[in-house]
Amino acid sequence: MKTLFETTMINSGGREGSVYSPDNIFNLDVAKPVALGGQPNTATNPEQLFAAGYSSCFNSALDLVLENDKVEVKNSEVTATVSLIGDKADGGAKLAVRLEVDIEGLDEEKKQHYVEKAHAYCPYSKAIKDSVDVEIAIR
Repeated sequence: MKTLFETTMINSGGREGSVYSPDNIFNLDVAKPVALGGQPNTATNPEQLFAAGYSSCFNSALDLVLENDKVEVKNSEVTATVSLIGDKADGGAKLAVRLEVDIEGLDEEKKQHYVEKAHAYCPYSKAIKDSVDVEIAIR
């Protein structure tokens, strides 16, 4: 299969370090959230980075399926809430995601239809299918 795009990110120090691109255009400090025993800080964490990527990817997929069907909307917004939850299978942790999708300019039935199409198309949704619990709420 032909590669359409690829990117590389490097982490040093895990949850108490940094994440950066080789060209250093992207460079953020990473720290444990207070809820996980960290100190108050302004650094990001892996869950925030995943939420940012997933919300952006899902909204892009939504834009694409709407565009392919020549459906115009006023605006769309996707809020991704990523939770780190306990994993009963191994006593560790796993991710759960709640996506809240708002599409201005469509009735409820069409919103549902296009959110389902976007979920089937989105590369993030495909990547985590059957391994991460994803709840989708339409506003």
